[in-house]
Amino acid sequence: MSQIATPEVVELSVADLSHEGSTCCPNPKANMQLWNMHPRVYLDLSHQREAHCAYCGRIYRLKEGEVFKSGH
Repeated sequence: MSQIATPEVVELSVADLSHEGSTCCPNPKANMQLWNMHPRVYLDLSHQREAHCAYCGRIYRLKEGEVFKSGH
């Protein structure tokens, strides 16, 4: 029976996000190999603690206790 791979979780701090509260995948913190790269996908973490990359399935999540505060 084949197993379904568990998506990699990349934990980020607020300092890792842009001033708008976003990040992109591939991200340097994901340690992706050059052969495994895909087009850049922007992920919004300003309103939620977690986002999934549609290309590779990686989950980007704010570290426990981290809160993004927007300027609005």
